[in-house]
Parts: sequence; C-alpha cells; structure tokens
Amino acid sequence: MSEVTNSPKLQKAIEFIEENELSFRQQLIEFLKIPSVSSDSTRLEAMKEAANWTQSWLDEAGLKTEILPTEGHPVVYGEREGKAGAKTILIYGHYDVQPAVMADGWYQQPFEPTIKNDVVVARGATDDKGQALALLCGLKAAIHAHLANDVNVKVIIEGEEEIGSPNLVPFIREHRDRLSADVVVISDSSQLGPDMPAITYGLRGLQCLEVVLKGPKQDLHSGSYGGAVVNPANVLTRIINACQGPFGKIAIPHFYDKVKELSDEERREINDLPFEDSEFQKEVGAPAISGEEGYSTLERKWTRPTFDVNGLVSGHTGEGVKTVLPSEARAKFSMRLVPDQDPEEIRQLTEEFILSILPEGVTAEFIPEHGARPVVTSRETEEFAASLRAIEKGFGKKPVLIREGGSIPVVNTFKEELGIDSLLIGLGLPDDGAHGPNEKFSLIDFKRGMITFSALLEELSQE
Repeated sequence: MSEVTNSPKLQKAIEFIEENELSFRQQLIEFLKIPSVSSDSTRLEAMKEAANWTQSWLDEAGLKTEILPTEGHPVVYGEREGKAGAKTILIYGHYDVQPAVMADGWYQQPFEPTIKNDVVVARGATDDKGQALALLCGLKAAIHAHLANDVNVKVIIEGEEEIGSPNLVPFIREHRDRLSADVVVISDSSQLGPDMPAITYGLRGLQCLEVVLKGPKQDLHSGSYGGAVVNPANVLTRIINACQGPFGKIAIPHFYDKVKELSDEERREINDLPFEDSEFQKEVGAPAISGEEGYSTLERKWTRPTFDVNGLVSGHTGEGVKTVLPSEARAKFSMRLVPDQDPEEIRQLTEEFILSILPEGVTAEFIPEHGARPVVTSRETEEFAASLRAIEKGFGKKPVLIREGGSIPVVNTFKEELGIDSLLIGLGLPDDGAHGPNEKFSLIDFKRGMITFSALLEELSQE
C-alpha cells in the first residue's frame, strides 16, 4: 500500500464520508429500486422518478439544479460556483439502466437490491448508479470540508445512455456555454481487478447494425417447398460465416484498412499488467478462450476490432417441432472499433459486403443502430496526473493505466462538442456483470470512489 499524507481538508472530507457511509448506502439502495429502463416505454414514470430523485439529491447536497427536457428522457443538471478563474469540473453519469427480468438468470428480483458481504446486487449497481453516486457523495463530502470552494463543479446526469444517448448531442450543442469546463469526470468503467485501481485512457468504438432477410411472403411447409425456395435463415447463417475469416480475423473487405497498430512500448505496457488468462477464463466460464491470432487476451479485448452476433431470430423457436421454411431471418451485429476506424464507414462496408454475397430469392433490409467513435485520451495533461494522485489517495495504491473494450459514446461527444478530455475513473470490477444478470457493485469501492473524487477536487484546485 502507498504511504499517502492527506491534507486537513481531505481528512475532514474522509471523516464526513465515514460518518455518513450507512446513509449513503441507503441512498444507493433507494436509487437502485427505481426501474429506470430507458428502452422500455412502460417505464416512463420510473424514468421521471429517477430524474426527480437525482435532482432532489443534488439540491440537498447544495447545488443549483434543473431538470432540462430533451426530445426523449430529460437531463438532470446541477452546478456549484467556486472562486473566479478556477478550474471547472464537469461530472457525467446516467440514471437509466439496462432491462432486467428474472428469466435472464437473476437469483433475485433485479430492482429489489440486496447487500451481502459488502456487495450490493441490483440492476444499475455498477452501471451506472453506484459509480455515479460515488462521485456525487464525494462532491458532497468535499463541499462539507470546503474542498470544493476552489473549483467550479457542474453535473449532468442523463437518462438515455443505455439507448445510445440519441438526444445528448443536440442537448450539449444547445447548452454549450453552460456546460463549458476544463475536464469531464466519468465513472462508468472498471478497475483492472480487485484492489487494482485503474484509470482508463482508451475506449473502443462501436457500430451496431440489424439485418433483415426476407424470402417468401409467409412461412412455408419445409417438406412441400424446401429445396425449391430460398430459406432466409440458411442464407443468414452463410452471411455470418462469410463475415468471419480464419484465425479470429474479420473477412469484410477493407475492414482493417484504417486500424492503427499499437506501438511496441504500449504493447509492452499492456502485457506487463497483472493479468492471467486462466483467471479470465474462470471469470467468463468458457471452455476455452480464443481470438485473433498474434495478440494477447488484453490486446484482443482492448485494442482490436470485433464482429459479433448479438441476436438471431427466425422461424419456429418455441417448444417442439414445427417444420417450416421461415419467411424472414434477422440478426443483430455489433462491431467494436479501434483508432482510426469510422463507425459510418464500417457500416457501409458491412452492408456492401452483405449485398455482394446475397443470393437471388431473398432481399436485405438494414437497420443501423447507434455507433461511437473509438477514443484515446492524452496521458500527458495536468488533469490526468491529478487523477492518478487522487486515485492513489482513494484506494491506497497507485493505479494502473488501461484501455477498455467497451464504448462510452459521450467521451467522444465531449471532445468534439466541448473540446475537453474525460477522466475515466473506474470503480467497478470486470466481473460486476453490467448488462447481465445479478449485476453487483462493491460497497468498499463505493466508499473508495467517494474519497477519490474528494481528493480529485483538491488536486485540481491546486493545478
């Protein structure tokens, strides 16, 4: 563990966090009980409840707040002015969560949080209610300890991250002056592992796409028509196979044309991190791990593009046999992208390739979903250095520098629209199960995140 000396103000903030730790845990439980699933039109009242809960929390913490409308779910905004000329820190988080039902494999109701062994289990626990609230609790502690007097703080908590933030770009453009800041702080990622704090400096991009193949006007008897009519499901399987080449490569022409290779130094940094393939295999529960030949597991996860089938639907999928030749087949794809790939260009390449191998007898319809550009943030800024020191104070050890295989589209949005970098301080763990059943979050890391953000405000006030 690192030997870190805390200032009197930071020590006061830590004491406030310790005194209010049980209260903060209860507030997290209240937040997690709200089923704020942004993709579910039946959850509109829950979305409003989550936005109102967030605003009330920020009000009580001493911020000036508003709920600002968008074309979809609203954004909760808060601000607190420090001294003139001080740095401005923008906190970003989201109050919406992924869908969750018992049939997904939950061993408890997903919106009835439980705590066991200092771990809370509920939908949204780590993505992103727990991590976002940790930053806000750290802010509240900093305000109490007068650590926040020498910085300006702004907060936006949106309600559409899990559906690709379709209204965030116009929102930021409309409120560009109000949202101006020196840096954004986001906790919506993970550490490298237990007690291995990290700051993420790179994210893969994303392009999602749905393809719908249509053949006969209706499902047909596979005995009467099979062999004489093209089967869309059969064609879809051939298309999927054609998109993937040998040795873990993607076979779509020109897919790799703009992929920026890692430097030898960065490859060494990544592969020197404390990571074991055997532990990773145990974590995912797969018979074996594999991927693109010539790259380590971390390189594959963080720095190489992917093509994955996320869902397949066609024909009869219920109990028993129904010998039909389906009239339609659907597949949802996601492609993770790396610098310098462009999501729109990748979408076009994928559609063109599918059309080039599409046989007569079926038609293809493409439904583009949300995308995000890959991003790598500078590791040479004052703010980045300050975050390293703050994490060390919050966790008691120096953080490692990592990339992340997932995508946080808003990071690139802030860079393009506001011209500012993001500090990605991950508080979760790789096995927290974000987007999956039995999602969890360590309450020990919840507390560490609070201390880290209080320390970050102090560090940034001194820059």
